[in-house]
Amino acid sequence: MDDNQIITLIRNPKTTQKGFEAMVNQYSEKLYWQIRRMVLIHEDADDVLQNTFLKAWSSLKTFHGDSKIYTWLSRIAINEALDFLRKQKNKQTISTDDEIGIANRLMADDYFDGDETEAQLQEAIAQLPEVQKTVFTLRYYEEMKYSDISKIMGTSEGGLKASYHIAVKKITEFFKRHD
Repeated sequence: MDDNQIITLIRNPKTTQKGFEAMVNQYSEKLYWQIRRMVLIHEDADDVLQNTFLKAWSSLKTFHGDSKIYTWLSRIAINEALDFLRKQKNKQTISTDDEIGIANRLMADDYFDGDETEAQLQEAIAQLPEVQKTVFTLRYYEEMKYSDISKIMGTSEGGLKASYHIAVKKITEFFKRHD
């Protein structure tokens, strides 16, 4: 089902739920991986995804179709993931998980299907400031155009390009330090 069909279903009060279900079915997996790359842990990604769709459901009337459904959902998902990460950061004082390291936690996660290099990449990404982390994730993993990322994040394309290149440089430096 394409976006126009989903929007038509959502706008009709008799088929709103069917349209929303179609939207969830079409975009859940893609959003899950977008969120997972930000929050890293499977259970956390599931929670953030659920919150994303709850927020989308409560905001359906504000979606006018000015952007693609995925762009709209991505913006919600990114904001939910960032809120989650901020709350986690505020909750953490000195944690044994921090001492273990993200790469080791990912390697122990039954749902993580990457290798050690991917786990180390995730550790490097986790050390980036929020904007760089988000831009890098959307550009590198989602292969989004800067114009689409700009719509999601409400930032200029030039600023995003600079953030991406700084993130790449920091990640490269991370790997040089850990060789």
